[in-house]
Amino acid sequence: MSKHDPEANMTEKYEMSEMRDIGHHEVLAAEQHGLKRDLRLRHMIMIAISGTIGTGLFLTSGTTIATAGPGGALLAYSIIGLWLVFVCQAIGEIATLLPLPGAFNAWGGRVVDEALSFQMTWMYFINWALTIPAELAASAVIVGFWTEGSNFPPWVVPLIIILVMVAINLVGVKAYGELEYWFSILKVITIIMFIICGILVDAGVLGGVKYGMAAWHVEGAPFKGGFIGFITTLVSVGYAYGGTEMTGVTAAESRNPHKHVPKAVNTVLLRIAFFYLVSIFLLASIVENNDKSLLNEDSSAAKAPFTIVFAKAGINAAANYMNAVVFTSVFSAINSDFYVATRMLLSLSRNGWAHKYIGYTNARGVPLVAVGIVTACSCLSLITIFVGSGVVFQWFVSIIGSIIFQSWILILFLHFRFRYCWKKQGRSVSELPYASWGYPYGNILGTIIGCCCIIATWYLSVINPPHYPGDDASPAQLELYRKARDHYAQGLLGAWFPWVCSACLFLGYKFVRKTKFIKAEDADLDTGRFIPSESDKEDLKPRGPKWKRFLQYLV
Repeated sequence: MSKHDPEANMTEKYEMSEMRDIGHHEVLAAEQHGLKRDLRLRHMIMIAISGTIGTGLFLTSGTTIATAGPGGALLAYSIIGLWLVFVCQAIGEIATLLPLPGAFNAWGGRVVDEALSFQMTWMYFINWALTIPAELAASAVIVGFWTEGSNFPPWVVPLIIILVMVAINLVGVKAYGELEYWFSILKVITIIMFIICGILVDAGVLGGVKYGMAAWHVEGAPFKGGFIGFITTLVSVGYAYGGTEMTGVTAAESRNPHKHVPKAVNTVLLRIAFFYLVSIFLLASIVENNDKSLLNEDSSAAKAPFTIVFAKAGINAAANYMNAVVFTSVFSAINSDFYVATRMLLSLSRNGWAHKYIGYTNARGVPLVAVGIVTACSCLSLITIFVGSGVVFQWFVSIIGSIIFQSWILILFLHFRFRYCWKKQGRSVSELPYASWGYPYGNILGTIIGCCCIIATWYLSVINPPHYPGDDASPAQLELYRKARDHYAQGLLGAWFPWVCSACLFLGYKFVRKTKFIKAEDADLDTGRFIPSESDKEDLKPRGPKWKRFLQYLV
């Protein structure tokens, strides 16, 4: 590390003693004990980027264009991306003030009702507990590109990844941060290569064919399937964006949340605009929405949309290169999934919502029991042996996307409530270490977008139920019926499971514990606050000329 690096002057280990404990609400503050502050600014920024670029972009973007057309896909990514920008601003404001391992899930117990915090934390854990098997199922599909036609067992790769993930998580948060840092760099380089390659291919410089905007004028384009086609893509787009809110979780182990969290959340708009919207626009301009290779029905990277563009550029090794990149992306995603899932279990345990032994951490700050439980959940991926990796992946995407929507809408609600409580207690916005920009209008717009997306998924799940063709139907008709039935069941489960499960968790906890609604004047907005040391305050001061700081922000 350079001697000029401002972080080099910090102590090597940061404990949670840097948190203020006012005395009341010790239960939530207790979740911070035993963790290590080993995540630097570069880790926080790259983890935030890594959470944005994953299998959702690499594996499902083609299906989105094929379903909704180029215009519908770009609109879906733009609208949900805008919603996510304001969600991340809300996370940034509160996580900078209260960097708790439970992140936004812990806020409900501070400003609304302990039952809400209980429900949100369990649902967020379920989200990541399901995401790991989904990503592992995707890894089996991706490796299948190289092993097609052989007798290679599909469960071998997920099992190897699980073992590697356990080893990484046992080392500690610093190993997680370093691994994510380098994986993120690889993914960023790939996206930049794709964008450059896409521009050259679209202009006809590579491949010899000038595409321009012709793909936007073919049959079905630009809005293929109309309104139904558009709303059909919302859940998969939500899944693609899922993980961006991870900054709120990593804040608890950041060396300086007052500096790192705002910088991480303020890059969200640029990341969405650059990585997603530019990529989707180029992809939709080069590959027509009726191209059969876009459908990607088995999620195979041989048909991944990014691979198609590289192939059109005349790069012969495109498929193998992209397959390798997608695989590292999955590996990186699983690494992050393990981290968040274990921290959610830690939060549940420390709050008394799960067995106390689950919250045990060793000398390196590793929640060992939580790692063991998450490992057991990961073994769900081995069911791909019986039902197929692609099928498992699509079912999990439906459920996970809906849980993500629920989390985002609740985060905005909690931010509204937090600001109300803050004002009621006679505090000004200037006292916040970071204030979200666009409040309250951004939150209102985000809430409207979120509610519309959730209602759309509910509507989509109940229309067009399958009809049994009769006993005299042909085998082909019965096969079509079975596919329609499975698709309908998948839609119902994905759209309604998070809300039914959440209602049971919230009402069940409220009935058993007899919790009460928290008045704004009684809301605990202090326990667990990060109190910066003198070196932290010095680190917050701007350094260097403005042009250099702006360039560093962009990079």
